[in-house]
Amino acid sequence: MNAARRERPAFYLPDFCAAQSVLAVVLIAELVALFLTLARIGISGQFWTDLARTSLFLLWAGLGAAAALCAARGVLSRLDVLRGSLLALFLMLAVTAIVTEGAWWLAASANRLLGVEMDPLGADHIEFLLRNLAVGVIAGGLALRYFYVSQQWRRNVEAEAQSRVRALQARIRPHFLFNSMNTIASLTRTNPRVAEQAIADLSDLFRASLREHRERIPLGSEIEIARAYERVERLRLGDRLHVDWQVDALPMDTPVPALFLQPLLENAVYHGIEPMDKGGTIRVTGRREGSTAVLTIENPISPKLVARRPGHQIGLDNVRQRLALMFHGETDMEIVEGPERFIVTLRFPIGGPAT
Repeated sequence: MNAARRERPAFYLPDFCAAQSVLAVVLIAELVALFLTLARIGISGQFWTDLARTSLFLLWAGLGAAAALCAARGVLSRLDVLRGSLLALFLMLAVTAIVTEGAWWLAASANRLLGVEMDPLGADHIEFLLRNLAVGVIAGGLALRYFYVSQQWRRNVEAEAQSRVRALQARIRPHFLFNSMNTIASLTRTNPRVAEQAIADLSDLFRASLREHRERIPLGSEIEIARAYERVERLRLGDRLHVDWQVDALPMDTPVPALFLQPLLENAVYHGIEPMDKGGTIRVTGRREGSTAVLTIENPISPKLVARRPGHQIGLDNVRQRLALMFHGETDMEIVEGPERFIVTLRFPIGGPAT
């Protein structure tokens, strides 16, 4: 029952309690008022008067409908699409009828006080009400259809993005597993106790990354995964591998894609440390720049290395795509390749992706 409740999608209407939605309602009401005024009388002496009257009516109707949908958001979220759409349309028409009656009463009262005819609103009260309700049905139906199609489009884009994330993540795991198992296999005969500890580290690492197929984990957990990988690689490379971690300034609770740092560390080991006879030091540093986390991985390059091993860009492109998918493009990866150092700098929002 709980799983079914979690999988049920939210109602397709936007949150009309939010300031952005209210601003959108105001702008749309003004544009519609301008269009109706131009279509009705064009540019004439009565243009500004008619525009002001039409704008006032549409603003009251639009803001009233937004307030009603905001108040009924909890009820709408529990209904299916058909019943929720009918209720939303009923609320919009009810607000339109109330505003129409208020406008008619206000015009009638003003006309009685001024002693003039009610020509601006027409002579027939019922005709005026039905005309506004008909316009409300058309406008409300079109708006609901637009919101529904937009929500379905967003859901399809998100589903496609999640599928791409899973596919990209699946490409990382076998590569890492094969390298780690080769390291452990080389230790089973020479140092079984250390090999046993390495298997325990590898088990903990994969348990953290594969738990419930989660795509997001805290940054602190991701750093621990990368450090577990470092321990496994140090068993193979010995004193040739040194990693200088300077990441205390990073917000460790920020959600990030699982296994995004480990491939970068693996690239630094495979393309930087391993080809060098005496090894070297990889520096992993992190800092905050306002609402952005900056993570840098720097490794040495052997001056004797003429041809870089193929596949160096695969891991980088993989990480770049996964970060872009999770953070909706609000990320940056900068790569600086000098004669002696290879530096990868990542920037991503603190606090996770925007919703």
